[in-house]
Amino acid sequence: MTQRCSWVSSEALAHYHDTEWGVPSRDDQHLFELLVLEGAQAGLSWSTILNKRAGYRRAFAGFEIDKVARFTPKHVDTLVLDESIVRHRGKIEAAITNARAVQQIQKDHGSLANFVWSFVDQTPIQNDWTSYQHAPASTDISDALSKGLKGYGCKFVGSTICYAFMQAVGMVNDHQTDCDCRARCASLGKKGRNRKVG
Repeated sequence: MTQRCSWVSSEALAHYHDTEWGVPSRDDQHLFELLVLEGAQAGLSWSTILNKRAGYRRAFAGFEIDKVARFTPKHVDTLVLDESIVRHRGKIEAAITNARAVQQIQKDHGSLANFVWSFVDQTPIQNDWTSYQHAPASTDISDALSKGLKGYGCKFVGSTICYAFMQAVGMVNDHQTDCDCRARCASLGKKGRNRKVG
């Protein structure tokens, strides 16, 4: 990789950027993971969350939606003491609440993917930013996605968090025009490829 987006400032961020960010994903477990992680990031850096990602996967049962939905207040009490994740009770409780909301979304829409991707007509939006700094913090679509998720009872899903989620899962391709990953993500979006990221 010779040219990346300007926000990449570490090896961990480079790996995430090169292998996952902006790659269209329609895997419910992965989508749920990114929804939880983006919510956990609120007020923190993405580097902090990436560094704790393994801890999150362990603490939240690999982000298996049905398992997280069965978490009890005792689970919350344990997780608040877990230094491998962000020990914020509200964010921990939100992950469990959101798992239960996602179960209802799956019942109503067939999958979480069907629901979230419906906000972009199932096709990634291709943007043309010469610098990542030009990308918005939120859009009308992220506003609508936020409202839709909140309608199901989801927490920590404000419009800014939803736009970051949309970028992460490839609903929008916000790789800079000079980034080597941009064309690859655009190609995957055209193919409608389902992507499950390890």
